Amino acid sequence: MSRENETQDKEGLTSAEEEQPELTDRLEMALTEEELLKVCEDQVCPQCRLLKEEKDKTLRALADTENFRKRLSREKDEFCRYALSSFVEEIIPVLDNLELALEYGRKNKTCKDLVDGVEMTLSIFKQTLEKNNLTQVGSIGEEFDPGIHEALAQEERDDMEHGKVCQVMQKGYVLNDRLIRPAKVMVSKKCSS
Repeated sequence: MSRENETQDKEGLTSAEEEQPELTDRLEMALTEEELLKVCEDQVCPQCRLLKEEKDKTLRALADTENFRKRLSREKDEFCRYALSSFVEEIIPVLDNLELALEYGRKNKTCKDLVDGVEMTLSIFKQTLEKNNLTQVGSIGEEFDPGIHEALAQEERDDMEHGKVCQVMQKGYVLNDRLIRPAKVMVSKKCSS
């Protein structure tokens, strides 16, 4: 090898060595993990099948988690709204009996003080139940609604329109828009001429 070739080789190495520190400097720049992932996504593997699969799995997992959270929230709200329903179902006969006691007690003059006490008790009891969203349904004169009324019979009436509640046999109750017990009623119908 001639001297000239050796010099060129040394010069070639020298120029390569000079380029290497620049490359090393660029590689040694501190990149955050997010920046590295971004570089990987954009330049190294934009068409990477594994990356797409992992993204799909992540999105599905997030969607499943969100759906589960929403379902639990709905179930919790519904449970809270109707938690009292079994208790209320057991209390309703007590209301019925207090109202019957008042009805019969009012007919007897000697029970006036007892009737007053039962009326006060019943009033407080109803107010407490109303605060907890229990409402009474079924009153005379309202339109018959099969969603809240149970028709026991029809009665011919000249003084009422057809399809109205003309007599309430047993009051019904609704808790937070859910029927607990339908009102048992007699429904009016026009007299046949």
